[in-house]
Amino acid sequence: MKTALPALLAFTSCIAHAGGSNYGVTPGTIANPAGKVSEWPVPTPRFARDPAIAPDGSIFIAVMSGNKVARFDTKSNTFKEWDMPSGHRPHGLLVDKQGMVWTTGNGNGTIGKLDPATGKIEEFKTPSGRGGPHTLVINDDQSTIWFTMQSGDKVASLDTKSGVIKEYESSGGPYGLSIDKAGNIWFCRMGDNKMGKLDPKTGQMSEVDTGRGSRPRRVATAPDGMLWIALYGNGKLAKLDPATMKVVKEYQLPGGDAGAYAVNTDGAGIVWVNEINLDTVVRFDPKTEQMRVVKLPSSNVGIRKMVVDAQGKLWYMGSHNGRLGVIE
Repeated sequence: MKTALPALLAFTSCIAHAGGSNYGVTPGTIANPAGKVSEWPVPTPRFARDPAIAPDGSIFIAVMSGNKVARFDTKSNTFKEWDMPSGHRPHGLLVDKQGMVWTTGNGNGTIGKLDPATGKIEEFKTPSGRGGPHTLVINDDQSTIWFTMQSGDKVASLDTKSGVIKEYESSGGPYGLSIDKAGNIWFCRMGDNKMGKLDPKTGQMSEVDTGRGSRPRRVATAPDGMLWIALYGNGKLAKLDPATMKVVKEYQLPGGDAGAYAVNTDGAGIVWVNEINLDTVVRFDPKTEQMRVVKLPSSNVGIRKMVVDAQGKLWYMGSHNGRLGVIE
C-alpha cells in the first residue's frame, strides 16, 4: 500500500551551522526533496523498529516484540521474515557490506548474526550475561561492531571475525551511539544528561554535559565530522564538535518539547530529525539554518530510528502504526 504526500511545509528557524550513523551503506543526498511520502504495512506489526539499508538497497527491520527480522524488497515492495532464536527480541540491526544482518538481542543479552541467503543465525553472548543490548554501529573496515547496553550501563564491542565481545562500564542508560572521524565512540547517556566518549585505543572514557533535562537520545556523525544529537528532554537539536568536546549550538525544533528522537544526516550534511510526539519529520539545512517539516500521512507513527539510503531517500519505521515509510 502506498500513499503520497504532496505538500512539504516550510519552517524557518532563526538560529548557526552544523551524514550518517555508521552503517554499511554510504548515505546519498537529494538536493530538493519533493516531500513525497510512501508507506507499507509490515507483516508483523509487533513493535517493528530501527530500519537499516542493505548493500542491494533493500531495507531490514527489527521486529522486537514479534522476535523477527523482516526484509523489504524496494523493487517488488514485498516483505520476507525470519524468526529469531527464542528470547532474542531484536532491538536494533545493521547490514554489513557482505549482506550479513547483525542484531542486538535485547531480550537475552546477545548480538545476533543472520545470513539472509541461507537463513543461518548465530548468537554471541555478552560477557555480563544480559545488559539490554540496544543500538549498534559498525566501523569503516567492518571489523568491529560497537553497541550500547542500556540496562547494563555499558558500551561494548564485538570483533566480527572472532565473535569476541568486550565491555566498558558507563552510566546513564547508554542509548544511541555513533563513531566520529577519529574513530572515537560517542554515546548518549540519556539518564545522565551527558554524551559519553570512548577512545577505543586506550579504553579511556570522557564526557560532555548537554544540560539539565536535555536527555540526549540519538546521535549521528555528519560528513564534516560534527555530531548531531536529538535532545529528547527539551525538543532541541544539538551540534557538538568532537575535537573541542563542546556543544557548538542548539536549535529548537518546530514542535517545541515534542520528544526529539531519531536523527541522521545525509551525504551532504543535511540533518533529519523527528519529534516522536508528532507525526512529522524535520529536515534541517545547517548552511541556511532552515527547517522544513514533512507531515506524515499516518497518525500515531512512533518513529524511533531513521536511515538514509544511497540515493538520499529517508527511511523510517513506525513502531506504533506498523508501517515502513520513505520520504523522497
